[in-house]
Amino acid sequence: MRFLCDEMLVRLARLLRAAGYDTYLAAGGEKDAALLHLAREEGRQLLTRDRRLAEAAQPDSVRITGFGPEQEARRLSEAVLIDWDFAPFTRCVMDNAPLRPASLDQIDRMPPRAQALAGPFRACPACGRLYWPGSHARRMADRFRGIARPYS
Repeated sequence: MRFLCDEMLVRLARLLRAAGYDTYLAAGGEKDAALLHLAREEGRQLLTRDRRLAEAAQPDSVRITGFGPEQEARRLSEAVLIDWDFAPFTRCVMDNAPLRPASLDQIDRMPPRAQALAGPFRACPACGRLYWPGSHARRMADRFRGIARPYS
């Protein structure tokens, strides 16, 4: 499943990317017609807060309500079957690029505490951002579990 988030859903887009979903994030001011075209052309589910945009993209859209990424994610999960454990930490949360294994030089640039971890160590080929399985990854995994089980 591939998504297109409008510019109002930045944090939801990053959460979806962290879960491993290919998620395009619209740039500020991008026209609705361009978003509709891109969503249809690339087979993306359009996620938006805009009622008119959601209606124009039916049936391949979800109007997102709620505030904060967890509420937005729960709304999405109510509308579309989402596996929040799909492929965690395999995409760059900033630019959506698939991550690749980090080189030894890249691992050497990580903090010493990160280097002491078992890995996996990953890098974004587009922006160079480095990823490792530290406390942030554990907190994100906990968030995913909370979103998947909102009523437990």
